This record gives sequence, C-alpha cells and structure tokens, in this order.
Amino acid sequence: METPASHATSFCIEHADLVVTMDAQRREIHDGAVVTQGPAIIWVGATSELPAALRDAADEVIPARGRIVLPGFVNTHHHFYQTLTRVIPSAQDAVLFDWLKTLYPIWAELTPDDVFISTQLALTELLLSGCTTSSDHHYLWPNGCRLDDQFAAAETVGVRFHGARGSMSLGESKGGLPPDRVTEDEEAILRDCRRIVEAYHDPNRFAMRRVVLAPCSPFSVTPDLMRESATLARSFGAAMNVHLHTHLAETKDEEEFCLARFGHRPGDYAEQLGWTGDDVWHAHCVHLNSREIERFAHTRTGVAHCPTSNMRLASGIAPVRAMRNAGVPVGLGVDGSASNDSSHMLNEVRQCLLLQRVLGDPRAMTAREALEIATLGGAAVLGRDDIGALAPGMAADIVAFRLNTLWHAGGAVHDPVAALVFCQPQPVDWAIVNGRKLVADGAPLHLDLPTLVERHNRAARALVERAGR
Repeated sequence: METPASHATSFCIEHADLVVTMDAQRREIHDGAVVTQGPAIIWVGATSELPAALRDAADEVIPARGRIVLPGFVNTHHHFYQTLTRVIPSAQDAVLFDWLKTLYPIWAELTPDDVFISTQLALTELLLSGCTTSSDHHYLWPNGCRLDDQFAAAETVGVRFHGARGSMSLGESKGGLPPDRVTEDEEAILRDCRRIVEAYHDPNRFAMRRVVLAPCSPFSVTPDLMRESATLARSFGAAMNVHLHTHLAETKDEEEFCLARFGHRPGDYAEQLGWTGDDVWHAHCVHLNSREIERFAHTRTGVAHCPTSNMRLASGIAPVRAMRNAGVPVGLGVDGSASNDSSHMLNEVRQCLLLQRVLGDPRAMTAREALEIATLGGAAVLGRDDIGALAPGMAADIVAFRLNTLWHAGGAVHDPVAALVFCQPQPVDWAIVNGRKLVADGAPLHLDLPTLVERHNRAARALVERAGR
C-alpha cells in the first residue's frame, strides 16, 4: 500500500467561492486563494492579489470555483475500534453503563489486526468528512493489541494523529464497571505509557503523531493511576507537551458513582487528582456545575464536546454555551462509533449547533461559532498552535466542500458558511494534510476504499462471532 508520505508538493488554490480562514481577524475571503509550500501555508488572500510568482512556482494549481475552502477539522475524542461494533442490537437503546456492560465482552476479543483495520477505516471516514487531525482514546488492550498498531495504521491514511494511550485498572472485583479480564496492572500501564511516549511522541511543529496519556474514566481506574499518569506526563517537561485526557461528568450515573466512591463531584475529583490545567482535556462534561465550569476556565482545562453521542446515549446536553462564555477551551468530538455510529465531523458541527438551541435560545450557537469549535477550538484543546486556521506559517491542512450541489441549492447563494452547517452534511471534495493531497473528487487517493470496507466488515463479523454474540 502506498503511503501519503511520498507525495510532498506545493499547491496554489485559486478562485474559491469563499475561503474561511479562522485567522485572528476571522476573515472570509470571496474569490480567495491559498498557497502552500511543503507542510506550511505561505500565502492567503484574494485571487486578484495573488502574486504571479507564487502561482507559477506551485507544483499544482487547484481551481476551486464552486467550493468553500476551510482549515481541516480537528476531532478531539473518538474510539476508533468501535467502528467494528456499530448498532449492535442489544446496545442500541441503552444508557452508558448498560451500553458498556453489553459491549465490554465483545471488545475483549479485539486483536491487533482489528485495531489496525478499525483505525484505518475510522480515519478515512473522518478524512472524507473534512477532518485532518484526530485524537483517539483507546483504553483496552487485549490479546496483544498495542498503540503501535494505531500509529502504523494512521501512517497509511495520512491524517495527523494524537494517540491516547488509554487504560482501565478498576475491574468489577474492585468495585469498578468493566470486567476484570479487560483491565491491566497499573505498573504495566505506566511502563507502557513511558515506552509509547519515548517511541512515538513528536512535540515539534507540524508533528503528525503525538501521544496522550488517558486513563479511561473515574469508574474504571483508581485515583492512584490518575495521579501517576499525570505525574508521568508532566515529567517529560513542557517542551515535550505530553497531554492528558479522560472521560468526565458524562452521565448522572457517573456523578453518583464519584460522590459515593470518592466523596466528590466529577469536576472536584479531577482537580483533587491534578487533572486540571492547559495540558488536560476531558470528554463530555455534560454534568459540570457552574463552579466546576469556572474552575475549568480559570485553569484553561479543555473539554471535548460530543453532541451526537450524548443524544444517542441519553446522557444530556453539555453546557457548551456556559463553558464558552466562561472561557473554557471547547473542541468537538464524534466520540466512539458505537455511540454515534458515524465519524462524520461536518455532521458533528451541525449537531453542535442544533443541540445548544434545543434548550430554547436560537442564538445559543451560530454556524460560524460551531465551525470555530471544530477548528480553532479543537487545536486549543489538543495543545496545538499550528493547526485550525488558514494563515501563513500554519499547517497546510486544507479542505474544500462543493457548494453547487442539490443539498446546498437556495442556501449557498445567500450564506455559504451557514449553508455548509445548516444544510445536509456533505463529504469533502478534496483534502490536503501537511501539504499532501489525500482526497480528490471526493475519493481517497492512497487507499482502496471498497477493499478497506470489505476487510473491515469481515473483521466486525469475526469479532462478534468470537464473543459468542
């Protein structure tokens, strides 16, 4: 299989109907142009002002009439392996804890090949929906599975990848939720976390792979593992920029579990463990109260908002408006494909907008703010200042969507940005990541999509069969 790494080049994108920069001025440039060189953007502006020398020096000129051009989306929370267990019948209508108990025995049968193929498929699905950077929170490692399998798979797709080395150590016999067979010894977890950081983490600008330390949740790990994981991540120093991630305050059940077992609400518990700060982000945070929100804002602790999953599992509506107003960094996540059943980032942008309005205020979220959360917001949550905007010196992570489609008719002519979010979500027309074109005419250039889907479906069937389901 050919890897994207062999196709470094330079591009001149010209005559885009609209370039949505997400730069400091939030410029939206009609008849816009973007020029890239290697992994970086070197010029952004109106096509009429494009220097001829830059256009002539480009290896490829991309005509973008009829398209809206944006920075690639940033996905801040996912579970790639769950693409293998979408819409399992017994888990379709369950709340989080029951959903997990149904699926844990199936996930216990995962193999390294399953991890590889599900990572390939999830990243390809994300890419085709406009995502150019994704984190993944993988927290159970049976049968020899390792994070190495995900990094190997991510390299074949070409999307920037933050691999979160998740873990579970608090099994049923110790009062936790997961069965003991999918938990690990805490010393072994910490050893492997150190190994994976030393082997794969790249703190440099335009890095394609980074490592995150990510104990799964308050109901599946001990306080000691939470503290030791934070200590380990920070022991590498500020220059390494190793971040921390976990689930927090997703459901009322979790809130009650934290109060009963630890004597603290989830947000208070996180602070007690050292899990606040600009090197930390938490998934969901549906049930943070106003005091916890203020603490997260003060410490610059990030949140991954996952609207579709929260609706799918009846977890509630995260107070994103209150978080944003307070100054909490908020990014967007599609969450696991068994609790969303999709990895479509543009659809998640739309859901982010709509769900905040369900509470009764049509001004609670705008199309442009939802797109900002999916780009700059995600970059901030992941601790990156090189992605999320189209500006000179930023990463050449660029996506384009067609506007002259049936689904945007009557909308794009009035407001292309709003049409992209309000109207039916579409796949990308083309995508560039780190200065490499990965998608053209809506199709991945480096992967055989029918073969990938067939292999993935075969793995999904075998996984469920091994679990006796």
